[in-house]
Amino acid sequence: MPHSTETTEPQSAAELMHAGLLQIGPGCRLHPTVVFMPADLRGEFRPTVIGGYVTVGAYAVLHGGLTVGERAYIGHHTILGEPEYGYAVRGYHAGAGADTVLGNGVIVRAGAIVYAGVAVGDDTTIGHHTLLRTGVTVGTASQLAANLTVERRVRIGSHVRCSPGSLLTADTVVSDRVFLGAGVRTINDKQLIWRDAEREMPLNPPVFGEGCKVGTGAVVLAGVTVGRNALVGAGSVVTHDVTDDTVVYGVPAVSHGRVAR
Repeated sequence: MPHSTETTEPQSAAELMHAGLLQIGPGCRLHPTVVFMPADLRGEFRPTVIGGYVTVGAYAVLHGGLTVGERAYIGHHTILGEPEYGYAVRGYHAGAGADTVLGNGVIVRAGAIVYAGVAVGDDTTIGHHTLLRTGVTVGTASQLAANLTVERRVRIGSHVRCSPGSLLTADTVVSDRVFLGAGVRTINDKQLIWRDAEREMPLNPPVFGEGCKVGTGAVVLAGVTVGRNALVGAGSVVTHDVTDDTVVYGVPAVSHGRVAR
C-alpha cells in the first residue's frame, strides 16, 4: 500500500472495507465507537480480519494486522495490535505493526491491551486491564486473569491459569497446565544493568514446567526452573531450580518433600 500523510488516523469501517483493508464475518456486533487504525506508525497498511459472530465493545481500538477468530468477544476500551514504539528491551522500536492473531472463542475483557505480534489460542480468556507485550504467545483454553503484565516474547501454554496481579518478565516460559497464584513475580536479569550495551548480559528468564503450581506472592528469580508438577508455597523466594514433583516453600525456598499423588 502507498504511504499517506494521514495513515495513522482512524478510518471508518465502510472506507476500509471498500479499500480491501477490513473483512467482517456474518453475525458480528461492532459498537459504532470502535476505532480502526489500518496503518502503523511507519505508514504501512495491514488488513484487519474479523470472523463470524464476533462482538466488539465500545471504544475498542483495532490496529491493522489483527485477525480475530469466530465467536470471539472483545470488551470495551480494549486495544488490539498496538505497534511497539520507543525504547524497550535493549533496543528502539519504530512503531512497526505485525500480525496479531486471536483464535476462535477468545475473550478479551474491558481495558486489556494486546500488542502487535501476539498470538492467542482458541477459547483463551484475557482479563480486565491485562497487558500482553510484543511477541507473546498463549495456547488454548488458558485463563489470564485481571491486571497481569506479560512482557515481550513470553510463551504461555494451554490450560494455564494465571491469577490476578502477576508479572511474567520477558522470555519467561510457562508450560501447559501451570497454575500461578495472585501476585507472582518473576525476574530475568541477575545484574540490573540498563542501557549499557557493553555490560548487559543476555536475559535469563525462569521456566515453569508442565503442571507445576506456584502460590500467591511467590518470587521466582532469574534462571530458575520449576519442575513438572512441583509445588511452590505462597510467599516463597525461589533462588534455585525445583526438581519435578517437589514441594518447596520459605525464604529462600527449600524442599519439604514430594507432591502427594
